[in-house]
Amino acid sequence: MELTPKQIVNELNKYIVGQYQAKKSVAVALRNRWRSKQLPAELQDEVIPKNILMIGPTGVGKTEIARRLAKLVNAPFVKVEATKFTEIGYVGRDVESMVRDLVETAIRMVKSEKMQEVNDKAYELANERILDCLKPLPKRDSARNPFELLFSGTMSAPKEEQTESQPLFDDERQELMKQLQNGDLDNDLIEIIVDDNVQPMAGMFAGSGVEEIGANIQDMLGNLLPKKQKKRKVTVANGRKIFIQEEAQKLIDMDEVITAAIKQAENYGIIFLDEIDKIAGRGKSSGPDVSREGVQRDILPIVEGSTVVTKYGPVKTDHVLFIAAGAFHISKPSDLIPELQGRFPIRVELTNLSKEDFRQILTEPANALIKQYVSLLETESIKISFTDDAIDELAEIACKVNAQTENIGARRLHTILEKLLEDLAFDAPDLEQKSIVINRDYVKTKLDHIVVNLDLSHYIL
Repeated sequence: MELTPKQIVNELNKYIVGQYQAKKSVAVALRNRWRSKQLPAELQDEVIPKNILMIGPTGVGKTEIARRLAKLVNAPFVKVEATKFTEIGYVGRDVESMVRDLVETAIRMVKSEKMQEVNDKAYELANERILDCLKPLPKRDSARNPFELLFSGTMSAPKEEQTESQPLFDDERQELMKQLQNGDLDNDLIEIIVDDNVQPMAGMFAGSGVEEIGANIQDMLGNLLPKKQKKRKVTVANGRKIFIQEEAQKLIDMDEVITAAIKQAENYGIIFLDEIDKIAGRGKSSGPDVSREGVQRDILPIVEGSTVVTKYGPVKTDHVLFIAAGAFHISKPSDLIPELQGRFPIRVELTNLSKEDFRQILTEPANALIKQYVSLLETESIKISFTDDAIDELAEIACKVNAQTENIGARRLHTILEKLLEDLAFDAPDLEQKSIVINRDYVKTKLDHIVVNLDLSHYIL
């Protein structure tokens, strides 16, 4: 990863508005990771990543920063809610499951890369299998007794017949292969045999502290019992996709994939711990919250650096980057146990979004909301355009409703735009007017009565 901190921030700016300090902190943390890999081997182990604690209200970009960061460096990334974990001895997920999830993500990523490398070879093999479905190779007559054929004097007859028809048969297969490669047969139907991937045990242990038991038993039984197969009628195009997957799976070495994935998870993995403020508040909770401090104690060794046993082997968390986030409305970062606080040395406070921020969120990012809605309605041949005063009004309404009700940040724009375009989206297939301009008056007509009425605002926006 050779992006400079400024380049990282510029990439994040394409999707996230504002929050410069948070972007700066994660960019430095990411660059320090790259710097540590340039050190001598004996020093690399000593330099651990500096974990980050993001503090700010919901909807201001905490999760999005972490997610985009992981995508930017193509690193294994998992997002987990701290509230889903429980102390050892209570029913629920144990904290080590976050590391197991990270390894699973890394394996999917590495496996996908390896399969891409063998895609051309898998494509050729897939076409061969389709050809066998369209023009099967002749079966040998193994049902009859060879001694009976020998004494009846017919032993050599099939060989002569085969010799005469073989060139014609080969020509037909070559012609079919050309048509396959040109895509001429993509819509033809063929019957293929595929593995019946039924997993009846998938949900048996969901939500329990032993969520891996089901998968482990499934693996053991899978090695003992023969795989079930079934016939399916598919088009040649779909059959090719299925065969490419199967052939690529055979071509890659899963042991190599697992080794590479564990290395990726250990050295480049990012775990995003959301809602960490919900497990703070020492000595103030009772009843079902009794295990809050216990969850913190269980999380501590994972964040400090320990070895977690997974079904793929032991995984060290010493160099995994942890990014924790929470609103901290009721509790404070100082309410976390001191040892856990010390493991998040970088503290970043994300600010509330202003009217100008809302305006930028609506228009500037690569995945801006207005761009999304314009594209959605273009599928119905309807072209909508927003005037500047309409965008100003939407930003103003978002600020006002966030101030009057709960502050949910940029997520408020989703509810406002859905309500604004509800009638248009409903009538779109039948509208004769194909070009619609949304201005300030249109926005006020649709939303003013809801914004003014606080009761309606609470329930609708």
